[in-house]
Amino acid sequence: MRSPPSFLRKQAGGTAKIKGFNPTTLIDWPGRVASIIFLGGCNFRCPYCHSPDLVLNPQKLSDIPVDEVKSYLKEKKGWIKGLVITGGEPTLYREIEDFIADLKKTDIPLKLDTNGSRPEVLAKLLKKNLIDYIALDIKAPLKPTPNKNAAYDLITGLKTDISKIKRSIELIRKGNIDYEFRTTIAPGQLESEDIKQIASFITGARRYILQQFVPNNTLSPEMMETKSLPIEKLEKMAEAARTYVAEVSIRGR
Repeated sequence: MRSPPSFLRKQAGGTAKIKGFNPTTLIDWPGRVASIIFLGGCNFRCPYCHSPDLVLNPQKLSDIPVDEVKSYLKEKKGWIKGLVITGGEPTLYREIEDFIADLKKTDIPLKLDTNGSRPEVLAKLLKKNLIDYIALDIKAPLKPTPNKNAAYDLITGLKTDISKIKRSIELIRKGNIDYEFRTTIAPGQLESEDIKQIASFITGARRYILQQFVPNNTLSPEMMETKSLPIEKLEKMAEAARTYVAEVSIRGR
Protein backbone atom coordinates (compact mmCIF):
# COMPACT_ATOMS: atom_id res chain seq x y z
CA MET A 1 0.00 0.00 0.00
CA ARG A 2 1.05 3.57 -0.65
CA SER A 3 2.19 6.07 1.95
CA PRO A 4 0.22 9.34 2.28
CA PRO A 5 1.13 11.76 -0.52
CA SER A 6 3.32 14.78 0.25
CA PHE A 7 0.30 17.09 0.01
CA LEU A 8 -1.31 15.36 2.99
CA ARG A 9 1.87 15.51 5.03
CA LYS A 10 1.98 19.28 4.50
CA GLN A 11 -1.74 19.68 5.04
CA ALA A 12 -1.69 18.00 8.45
CA GLY A 13 0.05 21.06 9.86
CA GLY A 14 -2.05 23.63 8.03
CA THR A 15 -5.13 25.70 8.68
CA ALA A 16 -8.56 24.14 8.25
CA LYS A 17 -10.33 25.65 5.27
CA ILE A 18 -13.99 25.30 4.35
CA LYS A 19 -14.33 23.99 0.80
CA GLY A 20 -18.08 23.42 0.75
CA PHE A 21 -21.20 24.47 2.63
CA ASN A 22 -24.70 22.99 2.58
CA PRO A 23 -27.09 25.31 4.45
CA THR A 24 -29.64 22.60 5.22
CA THR A 25 -29.38 18.84 5.69
CA LEU A 26 -32.00 16.55 7.20
CA ILE A 27 -30.00 13.31 7.14
CA ASP A 28 -26.58 14.07 8.59
CA TRP A 29 -27.63 14.55 12.21
CA PRO A 30 -30.46 12.30 13.41
CA GLY A 31 -33.44 14.31 14.58
CA ARG A 32 -32.00 17.71 13.71
CA VAL A 33 -32.14 20.23 10.91
CA ALA A 34 -28.47 21.03 10.41
CA SER A 35 -25.98 22.81 8.19
CA ILE A 36 -22.85 21.04 6.99
CA ILE A 37 -19.36 22.28 6.15
CA PHE A 38 -16.81 20.32 4.16
CA LEU A 39 -13.08 20.54 4.87
CA GLY A 40 -10.67 19.49 2.12
CA GLY A 41 -8.16 16.66 2.17
CA CYS A 42 -8.25 13.10 3.43
CA ASN A 43 -5.69 10.48 4.43
CA PHE A 44 -7.82 7.67 2.99
CA ARG A 45 -8.66 6.80 -0.62
CA CYS A 46 -11.91 4.85 -0.32
CA PRO A 47 -13.11 3.95 -3.84
CA TYR A 48 -16.77 4.67 -3.03
CA CYS A 49 -16.09 8.16 -1.63
CA HIS A 50 -18.57 10.74 -2.99
CA SER A 51 -16.19 13.69 -2.58
CA PRO A 52 -13.30 13.01 -4.97
CA ASP A 53 -12.44 16.69 -5.45
CA LEU A 54 -12.30 17.26 -1.70
CA VAL A 55 -10.02 14.25 -1.31
CA LEU A 56 -7.77 14.56 -4.35
CA ASN A 57 -7.74 18.25 -5.27
CA PRO A 58 -8.88 20.40 -2.33
CA GLN A 59 -6.29 23.05 -3.17
CA LYS A 60 -8.15 23.71 -6.42
CA LEU A 61 -11.45 24.42 -4.65
CA SER A 62 -12.33 27.91 -3.49
CA ASP A 63 -12.29 28.70 0.22
CA ILE A 64 -15.50 29.73 1.95
CA PRO A 65 -14.85 32.30 4.72
CA VAL A 66 -15.65 31.03 8.20
CA ASP A 67 -17.34 34.35 8.99
CA GLU A 68 -19.86 33.75 6.21
CA VAL A 69 -20.86 30.43 7.76
CA LYS A 70 -21.03 31.92 11.26
CA SER A 71 -23.17 34.79 9.99
CA TYR A 72 -25.60 32.35 8.37
CA LEU A 73 -25.81 30.23 11.52
CA LYS A 74 -26.55 33.24 13.69
CA GLU A 75 -29.23 34.44 11.26
CA LYS A 76 -30.90 31.00 11.15
CA LYS A 77 -30.35 30.06 14.77
CA GLY A 78 -34.02 29.40 15.40
CA TRP A 79 -34.17 26.98 12.45
CA ILE A 80 -30.72 25.36 12.26
CA LYS A 81 -30.20 23.11 15.27
CA GLY A 82 -26.71 21.80 14.50
CA LEU A 83 -23.57 22.17 12.41
CA VAL A 84 -21.87 19.11 10.91
CA ILE A 85 -18.12 19.29 10.30
CA THR A 86 -17.10 16.74 7.71
CA GLY A 87 -14.59 16.21 4.91
CA GLY A 88 -12.39 14.79 3.76
CA GLU A 89 -11.05 14.19 7.22
CA PRO A 90 -11.32 17.17 9.58
CA THR A 91 -8.89 15.85 12.20
CA LEU A 92 -5.94 16.11 9.81
CA TYR A 93 -5.56 19.77 10.64
CA ARG A 94 -3.38 20.70 13.59
CA GLU A 95 -5.46 23.82 14.16
CA ILE A 96 -8.80 22.02 14.15
CA GLU A 97 -9.30 22.73 17.87
CA ASP A 98 -9.14 26.49 17.35
CA PHE A 99 -11.28 26.18 14.23
CA ILE A 100 -14.02 24.30 16.09
CA ALA A 101 -13.74 26.54 19.15
CA ASP A 102 -14.40 29.53 16.91
CA LEU A 103 -17.50 27.88 15.43
CA LYS A 104 -18.63 26.97 18.93
CA LYS A 105 -19.12 30.69 19.59
CA THR A 106 -22.33 30.50 17.54
CA ASP A 107 -23.86 28.48 20.42
CA ILE A 108 -25.06 25.89 17.90
CA PRO A 109 -24.28 22.21 18.71
CA LEU A 110 -21.49 20.71 16.60
CA LYS A 111 -21.20 17.23 15.08
CA LEU A 112 -17.92 15.80 13.81
CA ASP A 113 -17.61 13.18 11.07
CA THR A 114 -14.32 11.28 11.24
CA ASN A 115 -12.59 8.13 10.03
CA GLY A 116 -11.05 7.67 13.46
CA SER A 117 -7.45 7.69 12.28
CA ARG A 118 -6.34 10.43 14.69
CA PRO A 119 -7.47 9.48 18.21
CA GLU A 120 -5.09 11.98 19.77
CA VAL A 121 -7.10 14.79 18.15
CA LEU A 122 -10.43 13.28 19.19
CA ALA A 123 -9.18 12.99 22.77
CA LYS A 124 -8.42 16.73 22.90
CA LEU A 125 -11.75 17.71 21.35
CA LEU A 126 -13.64 15.53 23.80
CA LYS A 127 -11.66 16.74 26.80
CA LYS A 128 -12.40 20.37 25.89
CA ASN A 129 -16.12 19.65 25.24
CA LEU A 130 -15.88 21.13 21.75
CA ILE A 131 -18.20 18.66 20.02
CA ASP A 132 -21.69 17.39 20.82
CA TYR A 133 -22.04 14.38 18.50
CA ILE A 134 -19.57 12.14 16.67
CA ALA A 135 -20.04 9.89 13.66
CA LEU A 136 -17.15 7.49 13.10
CA ASP A 137 -16.83 5.46 9.91
CA ILE A 138 -15.71 1.89 10.43
CA LYS A 139 -14.51 0.81 7.01
CA ALA A 140 -13.96 -2.91 7.55
CA PRO A 141 -13.55 -5.56 10.27
CA LEU A 142 -11.06 -4.51 12.93
CA LYS A 143 -9.91 -8.01 13.75
CA PRO A 144 -7.41 -9.12 11.08
CA THR A 145 -7.63 -12.70 9.90
CA PRO A 146 -4.84 -14.80 8.33
CA ASN A 147 -6.30 -14.43 4.85
CA LYS A 148 -7.72 -10.93 5.23
CA ASN A 149 -5.08 -9.04 7.16
CA ALA A 150 -5.29 -6.03 4.87
CA ALA A 151 -9.09 -5.59 4.78
CA TYR A 152 -8.89 -2.01 5.99
CA ASP A 153 -5.99 -1.22 3.66
CA LEU A 154 -7.89 -2.55 0.66
CA ILE A 155 -10.77 -0.17 1.28
CA THR A 156 -8.82 2.90 2.37
CA GLY A 157 -6.22 2.47 -0.37
CA LEU A 158 -3.43 3.27 2.08
CA LYS A 159 -1.65 1.51 4.93
CA THR A 160 -3.94 1.93 7.94
CA ASP A 161 -3.02 1.74 11.61
CA ILE A 162 -6.03 -0.20 12.90
CA SER A 163 -4.93 0.32 16.50
CA LYS A 164 -5.72 4.03 16.09
CA ILE A 165 -9.20 3.27 14.81
CA LYS A 166 -9.77 1.04 17.82
CA ARG A 167 -8.51 3.74 20.17
CA SER A 168 -10.92 6.28 18.65
CA ILE A 169 -13.82 3.87 19.09
CA GLU A 170 -12.84 3.36 22.73
CA LEU A 171 -12.62 7.12 23.36
CA ILE A 172 -16.05 7.72 21.86
CA ARG A 173 -17.70 4.91 23.77
CA LYS A 174 -16.23 6.10 27.06
CA GLY A 175 -17.13 9.73 26.38
CA ASN A 176 -20.23 11.54 27.57
CA ILE A 177 -21.60 12.68 24.20
CA ASP A 178 -23.93 11.01 21.73
CA TYR A 179 -22.45 9.13 18.78
CA GLU A 180 -22.93 6.70 15.94
CA PHE A 181 -20.71 4.21 14.18
CA ARG A 182 -21.39 3.63 10.51
CA THR A 183 -20.23 1.48 7.62
CA THR A 184 -20.77 2.03 3.91
CA ILE A 185 -21.85 -1.19 2.20
CA ALA A 186 -20.36 -1.21 -1.29
CA PRO A 187 -20.63 -4.30 -3.52
CA GLY A 188 -17.38 -6.24 -3.63
CA GLN A 189 -16.04 -4.47 -0.54
CA LEU A 190 -17.83 -6.11 2.38
CA GLU A 191 -19.90 -9.22 2.97
CA SER A 192 -22.42 -10.19 5.66
CA GLU A 193 -19.75 -11.84 7.78
CA ASP A 194 -17.73 -8.61 7.75
CA ILE A 195 -20.67 -6.65 9.14
CA LYS A 196 -21.18 -9.25 11.86
CA GLN A 197 -17.52 -8.93 12.83
CA ILE A 198 -17.74 -5.14 12.99
CA ALA A 199 -20.95 -5.26 15.03
CA SER A 200 -19.39 -7.84 17.35
CA PHE A 201 -16.41 -5.55 17.96
CA ILE A 202 -18.69 -2.66 18.97
CA THR A 203 -21.07 -4.83 21.02
CA GLY A 204 -23.33 -2.67 23.15
CA ALA A 205 -22.67 0.53 21.18
CA ARG A 206 -25.45 3.14 21.12
CA ARG A 207 -26.03 3.20 17.39
CA TYR A 208 -24.75 1.47 14.24
CA ILE A 209 -25.68 2.71 10.77
CA LEU A 210 -25.34 0.72 7.55
CA GLN A 211 -25.03 3.18 4.68
CA GLN A 212 -26.25 2.19 1.25
CA PHE A 213 -23.67 2.73 -1.48
CA VAL A 214 -24.83 5.03 -4.28
CA PRO A 215 -22.88 4.84 -7.58
CA ASN A 216 -22.61 8.59 -8.11
CA ASN A 217 -19.51 10.80 -8.39
CA THR A 218 -17.24 8.24 -6.75
CA LEU A 219 -13.49 8.54 -6.28
CA SER A 220 -13.00 5.35 -8.27
CA PRO A 221 -14.56 5.62 -11.76
CA GLU A 222 -15.14 1.87 -11.73
CA MET A 223 -17.45 2.20 -8.75
CA MET A 224 -19.84 4.32 -10.80
CA GLU A 225 -20.50 1.23 -12.90
CA THR A 226 -21.41 -0.78 -9.81
CA LYS A 227 -25.00 -1.32 -8.72
CA SER A 228 -26.11 -0.77 -5.14
CA LEU A 229 -26.86 -3.90 -3.15
CA PRO A 230 -30.52 -4.93 -2.93
CA ILE A 231 -32.11 -3.41 0.15
CA GLU A 232 -33.15 -6.90 1.25
CA LYS A 233 -29.48 -7.85 1.65
CA LEU A 234 -28.79 -4.77 3.77
CA GLU A 235 -31.81 -5.58 5.92
CA LYS A 236 -30.42 -9.06 6.58
CA MET A 237 -27.06 -7.53 7.50
CA ALA A 238 -28.79 -5.10 9.86
CA GLU A 239 -30.75 -7.90 11.50
CA ALA A 240 -27.56 -9.88 12.10
CA ALA A 241 -25.85 -6.79 13.53
CA ARG A 242 -28.70 -6.33 16.05
CA THR A 243 -27.40 -9.40 17.85
CA TYR A 244 -24.64 -7.10 19.12
CA VAL A 245 -26.02 -3.54 18.81
CA ALA A 246 -29.64 -2.82 19.69
CA GLU A 247 -30.09 0.23 17.44
CA VAL A 248 -29.08 -0.65 13.89
CA SER A 249 -30.57 1.14 10.90
CA ILE A 250 -30.04 1.60 7.19
CA ARG A 251 -29.33 5.02 5.76
CA GLY A 252 -29.89 5.82 2.08
CA ARG A 253 -32.61 3.34 1.22
